Amino acid sequence: MENDIEKTDEVLEEVPDSDKKSVGRKISSGIVELLIYCAIMVLCITFVPRYVLQRTIVSGSSMESTLHNKENLLVEKVSYRFKDPDRFDVIVFYPYGRESDDYYIKRVIGLPGETVQIKGDTIYINGEEIKENYGKDPMVYAGIAEEPLKLADDEFFVLGDNREVSEDSRYEEVGPVKRENIEGKAILRIYPFSEFGIFE
Repeated sequence: MENDIEKTDEVLEEVPDSDKKSVGRKISSGIVELLIYCAIMVLCITFVPRYVLQRTIVSGSSMESTLHNKENLLVEKVSYRFKDPDRFDVIVFYPYGRESDDYYIKRVIGLPGETVQIKGDTIYINGEEIKENYGKDPMVYAGIAEEPLKLADDEFFVLGDNREVSEDSRYEEVGPVKRENIEGKAILRIYPFSEFGIFE
């Protein structure tokens, strides 16, 4: 009987050590999880907006009726690392270079190496009229594209959809957009929620 009591005492003495190890393992596991969550948060805050997806706010009416003032967009930055923008993509770019905080949202019309000319409200690419119906109103100002404008191998010609108020590649202050100043492609309207979705 005494032996049984001694054995029981030994078992009781071993339990706290086991509990301590279990608690230690839980704390270690919790710290590891916390570090993983912190790393994910840092990636989401720094890496994702800079290299993958970024929220952008529309300012002004130059892209009406496609986009409106204060709408929030998601801009995708990955695809343009592997290919050039396509005609009619809606892009975000820095008109005065990346050293400036000013960015514009416009639609790609002319591609590198092409010749752009605007006659009346008709756009010609390499002498051929292009069919597009993005303009809100007929265009009356051709700007620097009144005469044939040859784009360099790293330049894009952009227009706002609301062409009567849009400051775009027709204006000398903006001109053709350099490839290096294009931030990404606007792909999704995320606010207002009633307008959530992909746009043309």
